[in-house]
Amino acid sequence: MTVHLDTGAESRWLRRYQSAVPGTPRLVCFPHAGGSATQYVPLSQALAPAVDTLAVQYPGHQDRYGEPCVEDLARLADDICAVLMRGPGPPLALFGHSMGAVLAWEVASRLERTAGPGSVTHLFVSGRRAPSCVRAENVHRLDDAALITRIRRLGGTAPALVANQQMLRLILPVLRSDYTAVETHRPDPGLRLTCPLVALTGDRDPMVTSEEARRWTTHTTGPAELRVFSGGHFFPEDHIQEIAALISASLLPAPYGVRNAPPVSAR
Repeated sequence: MTVHLDTGAESRWLRRYQSAVPGTPRLVCFPHAGGSATQYVPLSQALAPAVDTLAVQYPGHQDRYGEPCVEDLARLADDICAVLMRGPGPPLALFGHSMGAVLAWEVASRLERTAGPGSVTHLFVSGRRAPSCVRAENVHRLDDAALITRIRRLGGTAPALVANQQMLRLILPVLRSDYTAVETHRPDPGLRLTCPLVALTGDRDPMVTSEEARRWTTHTTGPAELRVFSGGHFFPEDHIQEIAALISASLLPAPYGVRNAPPVSAR
């Protein structure tokens, strides 16, 4: 697989896996806890070349393993916002899954505050309860055995990796740092964006109730909707084409869209 890296200061943070037509809408994607930019390769393939997809690579993850992880989500959002302002620049659409949804929302608020309304064209938040749904979480305090049990139950991590002790020694500290960042973060429950917002959730997600997902629609003054897909916490893995069709329909004028994409299977 060829990885197309941006040049300049943003090259450490952003990954581009597919080329896109110049001037197309840009979508910045935020991985889940323990995840990396490569999880968005299938989505970028489904959207190319009509949407320019960029994936964020967090410090300490994958090819940035030599850097310390950031355990302060607000600081991480500040750093990413600064990179986006220096690099691709607004207007941008944002997509985040799980921890990435919280981070995308925080980055969106910073972009709107810095560059004004319209700097974020759309926000897609997936697999995470709304900021106004406060719930205590202490996954980052679990011992290694309990943490391994949790990631096995949720899925999203290849079983071969979980069974490999050497890989686990690399994965667990990163995962624990990410959980620390998202679980100790205290978002502003009264914050409202102005951009259109689409919340995505799985109908069998053990981490998010349908009401917690629906509450995202109250966090913007712009148009907002909830889309429910079949599946658990990592439902996007089974719905790449449908999610790409949803994003494409949101970002591109008719009749453009994902090639031969089926209708969005949400209810």
